[in-house]
Amino acid sequence: MSASQERRNGRYDEYLPALPPIELDKIAESVPGLARLAAGAWFNTGKWGLVAGFRLSRRIAQAVRDPDTAAELARELGVGVGVVVEVGRQLAEGVALPRALALATRPLVQAEVMPEDPAAATPAVAAPRDATRERLRERGEELLLRSRDVEADAQAHPAYDRILDELSPDEARVLAHLYRAGPQPAVDVRTGGPAGMMSSRLIAPGLTMIGSRAGLRYADDVPAYLNNLFRLGLVWFSRESLSDPAPYQVLEAQPDVLEALHSVKMAKVVRRSIHLTPFGEDFCRTALASDDDPVEVPAHEAPPEK
Repeated sequence: MSASQERRNGRYDEYLPALPPIELDKIAESVPGLARLAAGAWFNTGKWGLVAGFRLSRRIAQAVRDPDTAAELARELGVGVGVVVEVGRQLAEGVALPRALALATRPLVQAEVMPEDPAAATPAVAAPRDATRERLRERGEELLLRSRDVEADAQAHPAYDRILDELSPDEARVLAHLYRAGPQPAVDVRTGGPAGMMSSRLIAPGLTMIGSRAGLRYADDVPAYLNNLFRLGLVWFSRESLSDPAPYQVLEAQPDVLEALHSVKMAKVVRRSIHLTPFGEDFCRTALASDDDPVEVPAHEAPPEK
């Protein structure tokens, strides 16, 4: 029988020098939880008897440098290659074999606390989900019952409280100004001339006078304010201009508009407008209107249906 065949048959004693005997009880005690049980099973079935029989430490150390040895040893012991390599690395650093086994098999401890059947964990996850679904269904039924109560007093939209929490003071001023003053003019400055007719480039979008007209503290943040109000469904941006051209004449004489116009050789102004949505109008009427506001306020156009 060849040496390789003898190795496969488990006859290793004559190929390795004698090493001090390993106390298997101490090794087993050093491996925690499920890893200790696994190590004990290896000892009892004779796999880890190899450790005592032919003093496996030197071969494990060789496995760190030789992937083939690591793979062969892992197959013989019924463990992962990573476990063999990790034990060898610990031994090379001077760690005692029991401690090296404990460190290398530490991930097995996590498996000990996991259920064998993944479905066993499903009820714990599904229970909160079912409870949430049931709670939502109850709230939905409550809303439907309230909708059928013709004698119930009309209440403000429940989203208004949340919207107020998401508004800055300046944004509240923007809404109040739109509510009292009506739709506001806005202009885009684009490249013009013959080239602009073929491919017009946007130079400055959405220029307005809302910052100064509404008395905002941070007038430069108007674009961010308008984006947030649009996100909340309170305003919308129309591509149409207002029927009255006078506000545009004032707006187009403002420094930021003139600067954009003079930044290129040929430029043009595209007139737009900013409106409250019907939802935004009701929000302003409910949350921002004061007793001094007139009964009749300027009307806003509704956004087009998609």
